[in-house]
Formats: sequence, C-alpha cells, structure tokens
Amino acid sequence: MQENVQKVLAQIRPTLQRDGGDVEFVRLDDDNVVQVRLTGACKGCPMSRVTLKEGIEKFVKSELPTIRAVEAVD
Repeated sequence: MQENVQKVLAQIRPTLQRDGGDVEFVRLDDDNVVQVRLTGACKGCPMSRVTLKEGIEKFVKSELPTIRAVEAVD
C-alpha cells in the first residue's frame, strides 16, 4: 500500500512544483493515515491546509479509497 501511496503522490507533485512547493511521503500508519511533509513554497503558505485537505487528501482518497486521511507533519 505504501508504494501505491507514493505513486499517487508522484501524480500530484508536478502541480505543487509549478508553484514552488512539493510534498514528501513520510509514512503510512496502521490506521491507513498517510503522513506527508509539505516543502518549498507549500511549507509556510497560509493556504497549505486547503492544499492538503482539498487537493492532496481528496485526490489520494479518490485513488486509494482505503486511505482514511492525509496529515502534514514537520
């Protein structure tokens, strides 16, 4: 499952990179919660929470329905 999550994140990455940001996979926990690290312009952006929940999480869950959530970690 971890490999599938990384493949889905790879599909999102070019969109974030166009705006100077990026997302790194950190881990997938036992509750199917994906932990990611937002980097570049995404790290300090006031819209990063919206990007995480309405962009990244929504896309990951649509591609991998068993994923419960996507959370950002430092």
